[in-house]
Amino acid sequence: MTRPENLQPLFRSLHTIKGVGDKLAALLTRYFGAPDGQEAIVLDVLMHMPSGVVDRRRQVGIAEAYLNQIVTLRLHIDRHQPPPRGKPHVPHRVFAHDDTGDMQLVFFRAQGGWVERALPIGEERYVSGQIGFFNGEKQITHPDYVVEADKFETLPLVEPVYPLTNGLSSKALAKLVRQAVDTVPDLPEWIAPETMEKRNWPGFARAMRMVHLPESPDQAELWSPARQRLAYDEYLAGQITLQLVRSSMVSARGVARSFTGAISERIAAALPFSLTQGQQKALVEIRADLAAPDRMSRLLQGDVGSGKTVVALMAMAAMAESGAQSALMAPTELLASQHYRTIQPLCEAAGLRCALLTGKMPAAERRSIRAGLADGAISIAVGTHALFQSDIAFHDLGLTVVDEQHRFGVHQRLALSDKGRHTDLLVMTATPIPRTLVLTHFGDMAVSVLREKPRGRQPIDTAVMSIGDYDRVVSRLQTRLAEGAQAYWVCPLVEESDTLEVVSAEDRFAELKTVFGDEVALVHGRMSAAAKQDVMQRFKDNEIKLLVATTVIEVGVDVPNATIMIIEHAERFGLAQLHQLRGRVGRGSQRSACLLLYKDPLSETAKARLETIKSTEDGFLIAERDLELRGQGDVLGTRQSGMPGYRLAVPDVHRHLLEFAHDEAKELMQRNPALTGPDGEAARTLLYLFRKDLAIPLIRAG
Repeated sequence: MTRPENLQPLFRSLHTIKGVGDKLAALLTRYFGAPDGQEAIVLDVLMHMPSGVVDRRRQVGIAEAYLNQIVTLRLHIDRHQPPPRGKPHVPHRVFAHDDTGDMQLVFFRAQGGWVERALPIGEERYVSGQIGFFNGEKQITHPDYVVEADKFETLPLVEPVYPLTNGLSSKALAKLVRQAVDTVPDLPEWIAPETMEKRNWPGFARAMRMVHLPESPDQAELWSPARQRLAYDEYLAGQITLQLVRSSMVSARGVARSFTGAISERIAAALPFSLTQGQQKALVEIRADLAAPDRMSRLLQGDVGSGKTVVALMAMAAMAESGAQSALMAPTELLASQHYRTIQPLCEAAGLRCALLTGKMPAAERRSIRAGLADGAISIAVGTHALFQSDIAFHDLGLTVVDEQHRFGVHQRLALSDKGRHTDLLVMTATPIPRTLVLTHFGDMAVSVLREKPRGRQPIDTAVMSIGDYDRVVSRLQTRLAEGAQAYWVCPLVEESDTLEVVSAEDRFAELKTVFGDEVALVHGRMSAAAKQDVMQRFKDNEIKLLVATTVIEVGVDVPNATIMIIEHAERFGLAQLHQLRGRVGRGSQRSACLLLYKDPLSETAKARLETIKSTEDGFLIAERDLELRGQGDVLGTRQSGMPGYRLAVPDVHRHLLEFAHDEAKELMQRNPALTGPDGEAARTLLYLFRKDLAIPLIRAG
């Protein structure tokens, strides 16, 4: 199916717009991040939302124009005072008046006589800009607009402000936006009339006009009906896409599996410990999914060390009992080998053949594994995405387990791979993902959560203190270290910075050295790997009592004897980071403590963050709070993971629309799965507008 004819104007290259040359077109293509080899298009400009609005409607006399206000004045131009020759740093001043008072207009480095031409003596001009004071006189430095008295209507009284990039002026962008808005065609409406009425929403074209060319500032606000409508459109397009991906995966009907329990029992007997309640519950949910005729699509969440791999192994064992194979995919070879080392001995004890497939494997070994997968002799394959390459054929692949490790979007990758198309799917993640994010990025995936802490983990006492108590903290620390404890002291920066008034790790290390001497060491990201390794090893061997560090220690350090975590400038860290850092202690048998040191004044958000960390150790609660405080892009590191970032929706403000869009998309796909007829056409138009064309081929005919 090709793109609807009426949308063509929006997909034209910006080159076709009057006044856009090669240089500007290339700049915009880079700025809007157009896909490789494609140019930026009219739609990119349309989807570039303003970040605020300047209100120039205040038209008063000079006497009522107050400091820092933005005003629009009708001025009579009296005289010019250019800078003296050879003193280019002195500004060019223009003296002007109206019936209520006098003022000056100030221009720096104004060469070439353009100021004189723009503001001829004896004439009147409308001037708009921000009022300042200098030597008791009102002035406007570099007015935003100067227009002739009879051209007043060309002055934008309500002017959206856009995020810009180097080399792009707001005037040039505003001109482009105006042209883009004029090309928006009348589109079929994809939102139900009763919703439009109830929420007082305008149509798509009208909403774009209200946001980009507002008549009053409130039309362009984030919570205005126009902006809410556009945010909803973006959510709806995403949710319809997920429904399509899902229905194309689920429509390939699953297989109702039946299990003997024999292999699972042998694995359970070989485990050095018994399963936690959470693991048992997750397994019950997974087995029920596998036994049902629909395909399983489940997310297994749990903190690092909560035993996800064992649950996955038990699921793969159940699959083997029903006569089918399983594949366990990890994002890197390192993680794949780690999983393999965990499950291989258990598989062996249960008589299951399990193989590790990596890219670096000798050809002969690869051939033998390929043969084992093709004839069904190997029940479980562990590897990276390479498992799904064309030369690997499975005898009967029933279950795919994916260890996501922050890399979302696996649904789409699997939906497009034949081998993954009919299999049940289990995705494991160590990032606690709040419900709204599961909806956004996975559609309707069912979720199993392992909430129990790994065995033997101790609760951590968390306290919050001002850095003003530094001396007390240090003396308490001396006592604890003398008793044999070890501690981390984390700082946000490596070295002193001019811009931030933050104590750096190097400064703090120097100060603590005067107290603790050789018992303290420093580790940070700029050290060589060998030097870092050396310090960490000495800390592990208890030669060092106190480790001053930047956030390099966030991941992968396990020192059970370290029971104290001090985080300086805790107000500068995100919630997820504080949670990760605190998780470095509490790994041994003693009780641990975490101390959050902050510097006044604290913002409301920072207060809320510290309060959250102090009150709970539940990663899921923390993730929910983080989402409220930061918005979803940051929580999941959108930028790195290629997850859908939003251009029109601002999650903090528009989050309530997501559940609504999800329900509507689901209802639409149940009512009209082939997207036919007028409402189907409208939905397809929406998908094209938000560039979800990839999903269009997934629409099933009939």
